[in-house]
Amino acid sequence: MKFTAVYISVPEGYIAFVEELPGANTQGATLDEARENLREAVQLIVEANRELAERSLVAQTVSKEPFRLPA
Repeated sequence: MKFTAVYISVPEGYIAFVEELPGANTQGATLDEARENLREAVQLIVEANRELAERSLVAQTVSKEPFRLPA
């Protein structure tokens, strides 16, 4: 699966976000910096969502399995 990164040029550099992932947004002084910051933002969102889900499942019987979306 592919996501769409959007980069907006502003006087201070770039604002960046991923269209399909609410909350995945950042900024950078250069386009390369904005790209790297966006990668980190997406990783942090996934990690935070995983932790929140695990907390909500405490003391419950659950099944887990890998989940992949085809490209």
